Amino acid sequence: VQLQAFGGGLVQAGGSLRLSCAASGDSQSIYGMAWFRQAPGKEREFVAAISWTGYTKFYADSVKGRFTISRDNAKNTVYLQMSSLKPEDTSLYHCATGLQTAERLRQGEYDYWGQGTQVTVSS
Repeated sequence: VQLQAFGGGLVQAGGSLRLSCAASGDSQSIYGMAWFRQAPGKEREFVAAISWTGYTKFYADSVKGRFTISRDNAKNTVYLQMSSLKPEDTSLYHCATGLQTAERLRQGEYDYWGQGTQVTVSS
């Protein structure tokens, strides 16, 4: 499975961005999907995860109420709608997937990791 994330960019604080991550390859190896982020010099941080049905979602406390994760299984794509962006959201955003549940992904377990898309929020 290959993951391609896009949609990042430069935005002012308070603005919005929508990230997308398309998975290709063996669709039967895709179950839960998630977003992580990692800024230079910082540890990887869980952002959001979603179950295969889309009914179960988890968010990091730092993004709860501002970010929304969703998915389109017909397109094997996961989205991250980001609103009310803050400078501290600046990071490289990666998507991840595998046969793990959303709960397992939240704990940092995954089979496949995609290249990131840069999000920069200016103050």
